[in-house]
Amino acid sequence: MERPYIVAGPCSVESRGQLEAVTEALARLPQVRLVRCGVWKPRTHPGGFEGLGEEALAWMEALRQTHPAVRYCCEVALPEHVEAALRHGIDAFWIGARTTANPFLVQEVTEALRGTEATLLVKNAPSPDVELWAGAIERCRKVGLADILAVHRGFDMLRNQGYRNSPLWEVPIELRRRMPEVPILCDPSHIAGQRDRIEEVSQAALDMGFDGLMVEVHPSPDEALTDARQQITPAALETLLARLVVRRTDNASADMQLSLLRGQIDRLDQQLLQLCAARFDVVRQIADVKRQENMALFQPQRWDSLLSQHIAAGKELGLSEEFVKSLFEKIHTESIRIQHAHTQLS
Repeated sequence: MERPYIVAGPCSVESRGQLEAVTEALARLPQVRLVRCGVWKPRTHPGGFEGLGEEALAWMEALRQTHPAVRYCCEVALPEHVEAALRHGIDAFWIGARTTANPFLVQEVTEALRGTEATLLVKNAPSPDVELWAGAIERCRKVGLADILAVHRGFDMLRNQGYRNSPLWEVPIELRRRMPEVPILCDPSHIAGQRDRIEEVSQAALDMGFDGLMVEVHPSPDEALTDARQQITPAALETLLARLVVRRTDNASADMQLSLLRGQIDRLDQQLLQLCAARFDVVRQIADVKRQENMALFQPQRWDSLLSQHIAAGKELGLSEEFVKSLFEKIHTESIRIQHAHTQLS
């Protein structure tokens, strides 16, 4: 696949004039492989703009007469969506986050595509569950679809740290480990939630070896009926693509140096595991003392004090507070579990 693979277009098709304007603009950008267009919009609450449906599909079909190279991509959530889109010559689709979360719907949508040569993009579910994401891709394969791409759009978390949806990059990285043959695109619009962070998220994705981007583009973003804050103009997209640095995924000249450095990491990781095992041996001894003295397993004052000390020490070593806190919370949770299990056995 030629990188980066770019999918761009409006969150929603709102009028024929809007669709014509964005089609003409994106058709001039050779990097854009698919023009994404929301036709059916699943809204959290009723009463909002829910898309124009088949009327918008007819406009796309007509526009392909003047722009035969343009390939439109539509979100489909029901078999009837697929059937309508196929009637109008649409040959690329995406399964949205809400649909991915429901294996029954994924099965129905993919069955409707059986026997076609459609391109299908699969977004991750709102929760960081790699099994749901991988399972949806497997269902696509089972009906014979071959041109499948995964789309990372972030996750709906309680703390998103300034993003609309938390990136949690480790989840798409795990999907790549399991399915290295599946291209992964990043949807920086839905992760960022605001246009001034789209470049930052896009570059982060390309730095990690993602294969492309799915960006929301609108001729007049501030007037958009959906997702106004996170859409950019076609001109802004062109500037973005010119500024982005696409990283190489292979480099023979660096292999030897990377091999040596990775060997160091492997040895350090082994030492980390050995240190964890030694630490938890001491935890079991502490559990014995607490049981003998009839003490509670969890000592909140000591834990608060230790966590503050670890965060301060980590800062001096150049480690972020978030990382140190997360690391020692996991260690502490495992320590309590081990103490409880050891006490039950004693």
